Amino acid sequence: MYLGVWILSALIPVLLYLVSYLIGFKVVFSRYKSSPFECGFDPSESSRVPFSFRFFLMAVIFLVFDVELALIMPIPFVLGGTGWFYYFWLGGFFLILWGGTVYEWGEGALDWMI
Repeated sequence: MYLGVWILSALIPVLLYLVSYLIGFKVVFSRYKSSPFECGFDPSESSRVPFSFRFFLMAVIFLVFDVELALIMPIPFVLGGTGWFYYFWLGGFFLILWGGTVYEWGEGALDWMI
């Protein structure tokens, strides 16, 4: 029974890829088609905007701490707040969070630069 599911789950994406390849547009890349249009002139500047690595790092740190907050929120409901195990587990979790924050702060990742 499972063999049929595996075959279908492998066959359907391959068939969809082949159909899209057969009926899709054929695009020929050239220097002119990949450059930005400036009224027929050669581009005067690069079309790429520089991206701040510091901004990316700050966004990743925000996402990590946001996920950690989502993990903290249901703890009182799941563990029920009974016994020493609850406090030990919660304290360990907060210790890991605090250690990560101190490390990022020490590395200067939390300092915003323009």
